[in-house]
Formats: sequence, C-alpha cells, structure tokens
Amino acid sequence: MMGRIVVTGTDTGIGKTIFSAGLAGFLGASYWKPVQAGLKEETDAQRVARLGDLSADRIVPELYRLRTPASPHQSAAIDGVRIDPAALDVPDVRDRPLVIEGAGGLMVPLNGDTLYIDIFERWRLPVVLCARTALGTINHSLLSVEALRKRRIDILGIAFIGESNPESERAICDFGQVRRLGRLPLLSPLAADTLHAAFKASFRREDFNS
Repeated sequence: MMGRIVVTGTDTGIGKTIFSAGLAGFLGASYWKPVQAGLKEETDAQRVARLGDLSADRIVPELYRLRTPASPHQSAAIDGVRIDPAALDVPDVRDRPLVIEGAGGLMVPLNGDTLYIDIFERWRLPVVLCARTALGTINHSLLSVEALRKRRIDILGIAFIGESNPESERAICDFGQVRRLGRLPLLSPLAADTLHAAFKASFRREDFNS
C-alpha cells in the first residue's frame, strides 16, 4: 500500500481543503474526507476534485454526508445520525498515495465520546498540520503539536497558509521542534493551475514521503 497522509489544521477555515487539493494533485494522490458536514454548497471533495484537477476515480466517497455545516457531532445529531468511530477505517487504496482530510482542528467531536484526534491516534498515520500565518497562530500551532505528540502521532511537518510571517513561522518550528514543509500563499485567482504552480514553487515531494 502506498503512502497515506492525514491533513489536519489548527482551526477551521484556514485553507486546509485548498491545501489538501494542492497536495493530492502534487503527489498524484487520491483524496478522502471521512465526514462531510454541509451539502448545500460545493462539498470539500468536489472542491478538491476541481482545484486539484482530480478525476472522479481519485475521490474516495465520504462515509458520512451530513446536511448541516457544523461540527460533525452536531450535524449528525441534527440529521438523526450517530457517527460510529469503528466504521472510520482507512480505505484500501493501493495504486496511488492517499490524502485524508479531517474536519476543523484536532479536537473536533465526531460524537459524544470521540474526537478526531482519537481516530488519528488509532490510524497511526503521519500528519501534516496546516497553520495560518496570521495573528494567534503560534499558540494554536504549538498546542496542536503538543496534542499530537502526547498521542505519539507522527508529525511530517507544518504547512503554513497565508502571507509570509517569518518570525511566527520560525517560533512555531523552533519551539515545537517540528519541520517547516513550506508556505502556501493566498492565491488570486484560485484555480487548479495557480494552485499547482504554488505547490511546485513552495513544497518538495520528498518531504511528504511517509
């Protein structure tokens, strides 16, 4: 089985799905989001397919598709569904790498008993932590690194998203003793070609070997 990478973030809305799209395209990988909360607009899988220029066969279907854009446990409760953590087994994708995207941050609840980090701990797959470069990122990033280390989850490194902030990036990597993978700038226009070009300029494939 080829490399499998979990993409998580320090918070919600930081660009984790855009990063996942770029990474899947960059590595020639498939993509899987176990739980999709929110169906009225473009789903994360649809956005990844569009921005990563992924064919339909490279999108692994979600296990749970929930209507309300909210924390998975809340969205599931609204839909009358209970997410079963035991059902969240990593798909057996053998012909190419697999990028797995979580929801929000590490401590997002899946149900009344289980957080996303509990699933990551069970999977024992290497994690890429996405962190914004804006104010507040040092605290959020170091807390996330500490939580992953406490569970003995392998951290491939941190991928920064946003405008350049060398001092914050240095502080996070130095205090957290974690590798800087690169920085994805804010893109305008945001499209498959600009995302691919940004990844090619900002990241190295060998850094994602798991």
